[in-house]
Amino acid sequence: MQMENKPERNSVEIPKKLYDKLAERIRGTEFSSVGDYVVFVLMEVLAAEEAEGSPGPDKEGEGKVKDRLRSLGYLD
Repeated sequence: MQMENKPERNSVEIPKKLYDKLAERIRGTEFSSVGDYVVFVLMEVLAAEEAEGSPGPDKEGEGKVKDRLRSLGYLD
């Protein structure tokens, strides 16, 4: 998926194992890069939270997310 008029970007590091899984997931899709896919997913998450009126993850929610990412092998 090409993003028209791309805004200024910053870099974010993710584990290579996760990057490789994302690269495999976007193969054959409209996404031109893992970065474009990650931006899309994060925008969807933020839009869903805003629609629910959620201010973002609290400490309890953050812990649950980290536990889930750890169980999936994305965090050590």
